[in-house]
Amino acid sequence: MRPTRATALLTAGVVTLLGVPVGAAAAAETPTSLYVSNHTASNCSDAGTGTQAVPYCTISAAAKVVEPGQTVRIKPGMPYAEAVTIDRSGEPGKPISFVPDAQSGRVQLSTGQRLTVRGASHVVLRDLITLGGVHVKGSSHVELDRIFSRDGDRNALAVGEGSTDVRVSRSSLAGVLVDGGSRNTVLGRNGISGSSRSAVTVVDAPGTVITNNTLSGLCAATLSVTGTSTASGLFNNVFSTENTSSACTSADPRNAVLVSQSAAAGTLADYNLASGRAGHDPVPYNWSGTTYKDAASFRAATGQGAHDVLTASAEEADSFEGSPRIDSADATAPGVLLTDLYGKPMVDDPLVPNTGKNGGYLDRGAEEFQDELRQVTVTVDPAHAPVGTEVQVQAVSDSRWPTTMTYHVDFGDGTPPVETRQGTGPHALAKHTYGLPGDHVIKVTAVNGTGQKVSAEKPVKATPQGPGTAAFAATQVLPPAGDTEAHLPPLTFAFDASASVTTWPVARMEVDFGEGWFQDYEGLQTAQHTYDRPGDYKATVKLVDTKGGTSTTTRTVRVDYAPSGYVAVTPIRLRDTRTWGGTLQGGEPTVVAMPLNLRTGNSTAGGMSAVVLNVTLTGATQDTHLSVSPTREDRPATSNVNVRAGGTTSNTVTVPVDKYGWVWMRLNSGQAAMIVDFMGYYQPNTGQKFSPVAPTRLADTRTAGGALAGGTTRPVKVAGVNGIPADAKAVAVNLTSTAATSDSHVIAYPDPAHRPAVSNLNPEPGKDKSNQAIVPVGPNGTIWLYNNAGSTHLIVDVVGYYGADGKALFTPVVPKRLADTRTTGKLAPGATTTVAGLPAGALGAVLNLTATETTGPGFLTAYGFGSARPEASSLSALPGLTVPNHVTTPVGDGKVSVSNSWGGSNHVITDLLGYFTQG
Repeated sequence: MRPTRATALLTAGVVTLLGVPVGAAAAAETPTSLYVSNHTASNCSDAGTGTQAVPYCTISAAAKVVEPGQTVRIKPGMPYAEAVTIDRSGEPGKPISFVPDAQSGRVQLSTGQRLTVRGASHVVLRDLITLGGVHVKGSSHVELDRIFSRDGDRNALAVGEGSTDVRVSRSSLAGVLVDGGSRNTVLGRNGISGSSRSAVTVVDAPGTVITNNTLSGLCAATLSVTGTSTASGLFNNVFSTENTSSACTSADPRNAVLVSQSAAAGTLADYNLASGRAGHDPVPYNWSGTTYKDAASFRAATGQGAHDVLTASAEEADSFEGSPRIDSADATAPGVLLTDLYGKPMVDDPLVPNTGKNGGYLDRGAEEFQDELRQVTVTVDPAHAPVGTEVQVQAVSDSRWPTTMTYHVDFGDGTPPVETRQGTGPHALAKHTYGLPGDHVIKVTAVNGTGQKVSAEKPVKATPQGPGTAAFAATQVLPPAGDTEAHLPPLTFAFDASASVTTWPVARMEVDFGEGWFQDYEGLQTAQHTYDRPGDYKATVKLVDTKGGTSTTTRTVRVDYAPSGYVAVTPIRLRDTRTWGGTLQGGEPTVVAMPLNLRTGNSTAGGMSAVVLNVTLTGATQDTHLSVSPTREDRPATSNVNVRAGGTTSNTVTVPVDKYGWVWMRLNSGQAAMIVDFMGYYQPNTGQKFSPVAPTRLADTRTAGGALAGGTTRPVKVAGVNGIPADAKAVAVNLTSTAATSDSHVIAYPDPAHRPAVSNLNPEPGKDKSNQAIVPVGPNGTIWLYNNAGSTHLIVDVVGYYGADGKALFTPVVPKRLADTRTTGKLAPGATTTVAGLPAGALGAVLNLTATETTGPGFLTAYGFGSARPEASSLSALPGLTVPNHVTTPVGDGKVSVSNSWGGSNHVITDLLGYFTQG
């Protein structure tokens, strides 16, 4: 049969397309390159020659000079703020190309900037983004590949003014217009959308071929071919359209395909799929002036669309399971590409019959559905067993296709890998027997029928024959640096038995923590336990394997507090028994809960190990003392606050907290009211390090400023002076009152605008009184002193600071007595005693120093052993009174010296509260 003129035109288009595949322009020689980069450090110049060292700054500069066979390589990443016009031509086999200079990424023009090819031929444009549209005018043999284009309400791509042999592939476009006598335009594997216009509009453009595109329309025919656009071809496309929409101004039905009478001659259509939106029946065809509502009537009247398919909805068409678009296209149609919109190859879905032409399995539309193998799950049985035991490896992939899978199994012991072919369900892939003990990793790689690969690994332990050996490591669990909401008690330890060697997997683990507490665990776990107090504990771990075999080990675990940094806070009152809780009764322990949820910057106090308190006793019914300890059961031989009947006395206390964040108070005898103020806390991995200094006087109102009157405040410069750095966060100072005119209280605090309702010192007429305070540093490196009533002279001696350049971390201890001269004889006036018992590496110590049975007014001074005695005092001693004070002092060679003034003899009692070591 003699072919018609239209058939001959279409056949000519097929030969052209198949002879020169998209993206594979045959080059007679390797082209040279020009480079473009607008990046700041690119050293670019439009006046140069476009070398890699000195690239052009703009694409336009390269477009003006590019020669046949050259490739313009454009650096992606920064939008190019220019409209680009290409009007130079390549030659057959030597095109000019514009591509990204990178393995991945697209070159982008700034919003609104258009790309135009005018009067040019043999041009290749690849991987470009433009939000100003692409125009091809009066040009030939132009290839546009992987283009992303939008242009507001206008068509994103326009081919016109008699252009010929323009090929557009694998691109995402918002509307395409082919007009103006253009010929042999090919659209292949594109995703094209339209709204108020058609997705693709072809006017007066004969020989246009539209193959394997996914087109969606709304307010017009999805594909419109009109005018003299004869001998066109529509193959393997997916059309998605709506027949009504509130956004459209016309209520006319929306056709998937509209071919006018003037364009119908020689135009062919087949293997297309049309679908509507949910709830809308598609109206697929308007051909040569007649509307056809189904494929059968269209085929009967025109002879076209013999293999077309209509579906109720786009959702059905897009489904991976049983979609009519899968494996049903014509792989011999003109313009066919064997890679899809995303670069994926054509593959055969084994779940779907191959209904494409001649039994082919090309999918319709722009996308080729794939297996999409994502993971493989591996099981090993047994995964823990003695050498000589047969191990079985199973695997299952998530492949949707029950094609034959290939599995590669590497046993991880140097033996040759095994390859097996199975389906996608769970399968026994291989069996293996390990000959030597060791920890191995089995790696399984699954490969599906399209060559996609995924891998998974599974550890396996080959153990020696014979009885197992239990072992464990006990490590202290510390709060993490930064924010933590959970309460982590001090003295918490983790028991890790993972280093144990057992013949078979562990079924049960039994742990005796060594203080009367036992715990059973299922399987091998990391046990955690909080001890009540420091000490050496004999802990035992027993492992029972799945075959009933046992192994046991016992070792001594040293439990102690961890070195900690100090967190200074705005002081707060925790307890005042005068308003809540009544009086303390002698011999009955009283608990005070610490503020575990206290927020301080990026941390909470949930992991505090010790606290700094100011404890005041008042209204005592008899001479007595208060001891502070971390547990209820302790009956310490130490004391913290000593008070006379009817008097008021306060002292700073540093003490560990128990597992609940509590501190216990025990009044020795009688009754008294108690006030507890929270001043700060120590926590591992948090806070500031401490640097002790020899006691140095910062202020003395007897020589400067005069006595501090009641209801008034006075600043004291503490940071940036006397060796204290300007950025210190807190200072440890000894406060002394003298010449007080009435009972009062003194507050030391950082912010003059916010005076806390606490107290640090209780002056009394006729008595010199001392107390140590740790005070956050306020604005301009100052602290503020407030006197509540009467007037008093105040003396401020600094003994150390906390800051970024601090040297030491603090380790709290359960209060213990280091020395008591009541067993060795009084300390005479002017004499010095040496207190030993501190760790050799201690840089400083926190002590509770007590003077008792004093014969005359005077003071005690604590300082580092081997150093010169400073002039400052640590405690003011008074005849007939027992006077304690919280003292922070340097340490020398594990010892502290305590010197008595010339006022009278004293008994000196020294209790250890903690010590500082190099951080």
